[in-house]
Amino acid sequence: MKALILLFAAFVVFVMPTSLVWLLGRRARVPGWMLIAFLAAGWLTVLDGWVLSQRAQPFLFPDTSPCHGTRSTPVSRYFPPDSFCLHAEGELRTVNGPKAKLVFWTAANTTAAMAIGAAFARSRQRA
Repeated sequence: MKALILLFAAFVVFVMPTSLVWLLGRRARVPGWMLIAFLAAGWLTVLDGWVLSQRAQPFLFPDTSPCHGTRSTPVSRYFPPDSFCLHAEGELRTVNGPKAKLVFWTAANTTAAMAIGAAFARSRQRA
């Protein structure tokens, strides 16, 4: 029964939004390569943002949390996504490096560029 619930949740969370965006994009005659780039960059943005914002939280692997053993409290920020360790002296130290943040911002900007590009491609078709 758990497997069926997980399968249904994966369908609702991943498959339905992806297929909806694909069908609406095809109906609007947006080029297929643009839809693929939009969906890939969009899902990368969502997943990377979740990882960046939850990296310091000890809910999955408490012993490997960056805040474990430092007597600090994990703190999450959701936009822009980042995780911090709040130390006893009140200092917030990030646990995410610049490369991980670069991946997020590159994916987010690619998603926005594909959406803008799709609008331009759609407007050029009517002319």
